[in-house]
Formats: sequence, structure tokens, C-alpha cells
Amino acid sequence: MDIVIRKHSENDLGEMTKIWNHIVMEGQYFPQENGLSLEEGAAFFAEQSFTGVAEEDGAIVGLYILHPNNIGRCGHIANASYAVKADQREKRIGEKLVVHSLEMAKAAGFRIMQFNAVVANNKGAISLYKKLGFKELGTIPGGFKMDDGTFVDIIPFYLELV
Repeated sequence: MDIVIRKHSENDLGEMTKIWNHIVMEGQYFPQENGLSLEEGAAFFAEQSFTGVAEEDGAIVGLYILHPNNIGRCGHIANASYAVKADQREKRIGEKLVVHSLEMAKAAGFRIMQFNAVVANNKGAISLYKKLGFKELGTIPGGFKMDDGTFVDIIPFYLELV
């Protein structure tokens, strides 16, 4: 498996939007409730500080978006979201995306990476973030509404990049 992480291009948008929408529609990890049209996806991915894709043998197997977590005096804190194609999970693609995003965040001048709402039952993500040195900031009880209407805890994480 030779995964390359690179800046996204217009040719990637169809597959990127499919992967993103699949995770949104799973209703387990992303806060968004509606998918993106191709046009909305193009605008959404373009407006990020950086949008990267994971490519394997010419196929897009994952992506991430990187952007400020806040504005002004908190604008030095980055935030990112990661999406791996459903049939490509468990291949450490997410880890490659996270590591690349940390490098890009640092290169862009961000000092901290913060994840606001890691769903507590996303054990793979939590394990990865801890492995990479992220610190847990506590738990927000019932902070994420699942598709079935139940509420699950969320855990904010952060990592200093400097």
C-alpha cells in the first residue's frame, strides 16, 4: 500500500464529496446533517486553509480539511476533520492524514491543533490522537446527537504544535 497525501485538485472533487457525504450520512462522527452537492463541495473544500487527499494507485481513499478553529486572538488554533473511504478503513490512512495535517498546520503558522467534538464512541480516532500526543480536555456529556436521536458524549482534544 503506497498512500500519497497531497493537496486536492478539481479532479478529486467527485470522490471527495462522496467520501465526505458518506460519513455525514452515517451520522456517527461529523456534526453536519446534510451532504454536499458537487458545487457545494467545491466551494467548501476550496475555502479551507488546506484540503488534502489520500491517494492510492490513482484512487482517492481519504481526505482532510484544515482551517482556523476560531478568529482573531484565537486564530492561531487550527481545527481539522478527517474522512476515510468506508472500505479503506483500518489501513492507517487516517493516521497518515492526521500526521500530514499537523505538518501543514505548523507550516501555516498555527500553534495548536484542537478537535472540538470527538465522539466518545469513536475509539479508533481517540486511540490515534492519544498515540500522537494529543491531550484530552474532558468530556461534554451528551454533546453529539446521533441519527437515532440519542446523545453521546464528546471529548475535546488538543496538541501544541510549537
